[in-house]
Amino acid sequence: MTDIDAIFAADRQHPPRERSLPWLETRDGVTVVIEPKPHWANDMRAFRAETREYCAYADWTANGARARFFGHIDTCGHDLIRKARALVVGEIADGHWN
Repeated sequence: MTDIDAIFAADRQHPPRERSLPWLETRDGVTVVIEPKPHWANDMRAFRAETREYCAYADWTANGARARFFGHIDTCGHDLIRKARALVVGEIADGHWN
């Protein structure tokens, strides 16, 4: 396991509302990436892994693949994962993770 993978795995040990890094969830054959809740948001968002669509996390947890997804102009779930991994790589290089 790489340092980056270990950091993501450690973050997943926290309850969903306390996580700071995105994570994958699959229900009913649909995979989404959950975007951690920013300090100002009422709820997290679930982005389809490969399609630029999202829904509210509460809708996702209640309805799975039947959640109401909305189009998003520039973000899919895999984009969130790539950006988060790049951020962690930069923080490791800057000495923020030991």
